[in-house]
Amino acid sequence: MRLTLLLSVLIVLIIQNSELFAQEVLTLNVKDDGYRGIWYSDQPSNDEYVYKYSGGLGTYPANHYPFSIYVKEVNKTFFCYGGSDLEGKTLLHAVSFFDHKSKKVPKPTIVLDKKTDNAHDNPVMNMDDEGYIWIFSTAHGTNTPAYIHKSSKPYDISEFEQVFATKEVEGENVAMNNFSYLQTWYQKGNGFLNLFTHYDRNVIPNQPSKPRRTIGFMTSEDGVTYSEWKDLAIIEEGHYQTSGQYENTVGTTFNFHPYKEGENGLNYRTNLYYLQTSDFGKTWQNVFGETQEIPLKDINNSALVKDYSSLGLNVYINDLTYDREGHPIILYLTSKGYQSGPSNGPRSWFTARFTGSAWDIKHLADSDNNYDMGSLYVDSKGDWIVIGPTSPGPQAYNTGGEMVLWSSSDQGENWKRKTMTSNSERNHSYARRPVNVHDDFYAFWADGHGKKHDISKLYFANKKGQVFLLPEKMKKDFVKPSRLKISKK
Repeated sequence: MRLTLLLSVLIVLIIQNSELFAQEVLTLNVKDDGYRGIWYSDQPSNDEYVYKYSGGLGTYPANHYPFSIYVKEVNKTFFCYGGSDLEGKTLLHAVSFFDHKSKKVPKPTIVLDKKTDNAHDNPVMNMDDEGYIWIFSTAHGTNTPAYIHKSSKPYDISEFEQVFATKEVEGENVAMNNFSYLQTWYQKGNGFLNLFTHYDRNVIPNQPSKPRRTIGFMTSEDGVTYSEWKDLAIIEEGHYQTSGQYENTVGTTFNFHPYKEGENGLNYRTNLYYLQTSDFGKTWQNVFGETQEIPLKDINNSALVKDYSSLGLNVYINDLTYDREGHPIILYLTSKGYQSGPSNGPRSWFTARFTGSAWDIKHLADSDNNYDMGSLYVDSKGDWIVIGPTSPGPQAYNTGGEMVLWSSSDQGENWKRKTMTSNSERNHSYARRPVNVHDDFYAFWADGHGKKHDISKLYFANKKGQVFLLPEKMKKDFVKPSRLKISKK
């Protein structure tokens, strides 16, 4: 009788939680024999440039963060990336670390096979105050599921366990198995504040229903049970957001996708906005400290940094960081259109710094593709550094190029330029800044051919601009990455 009752209860629990079980994924926890990135392309252009964007996108996109974290307690920079099998046919979520004492990396751990080749499904990572590593395996829209994994031991990449997370919906906890473009921030004493995108339908009077990329956020004390999803902005066809953190302030900068009849509004992304929260998402303010009612619904609102719509320019946001006073600095570029090629140039890089009373916008450099992504740093002296592919690469006008280190000691007024890569076989792009960045592992990225499916190698650089290639093939468990020489041919 007691056994029958227990079985009945178990059956009820399984039925009630069927959504949780449905999202279970085969967790691999296997060692790879080297470092390989995913190659990906989007929107064929049927011209000499072949794609809207393409290449080695293992650290793509700018709306995913972080890919790497320096941890002082163990003197290691942990990192994750979109890896691939030997044939480059599937996206593998891989995790590893750089040991700052030995200067070596281990064989990476493959956590899961995402069952797609879409780099939008790349992972991001975080670490809680006990040292457990969290891997968030994102989706791209609603076509694929999203997953969460947690390391079995603190500061250890050898084994991960799947976390069956929930979110609050109308007062009940339901399975959370889909989120896109995740950026995860952790605050001791509070937990996780995750910004993300969800996809729904946008109904505009007298217009057909269109999909909208809605940006929002959620919070969780334990990484398992999440709050209700709350939207930040719902302007026309939606947004892309990029976020940053300074102490307990989390900020987000975003553009908007205008409604375009018969076309995709994301190809006409424009304007630059900024919001922030200092109370773990309870309230949100503009940069002047004025509380905003979210979600924002109007194109012209008090979170607007710069109106680019009236100028007819697209806006591609690269990074958001803060100066020593806690003032936000945004790195972004503008162009005349979404298609690759010289006709939509120049792709102009800008910094927008809040001075305490106004936004100060300055030009940094020009490059040749809309998706030439780089990262912005403010060091302990207050100097600025930007690492990004601002020089043309071997596949001109395709995504990425040659990596350059830019430095400024006067808040972007003047810049010094240092070449990091040259005469490469493939374009470099998506240089990512680690959380709590260490000088020896300062930026992390991949390369890839801009016009055809090809291999993708993974790199990191130190603060001096020296570049190191992560080993493509490993016979030993730990290997020192090789220093990349700048070719003079």
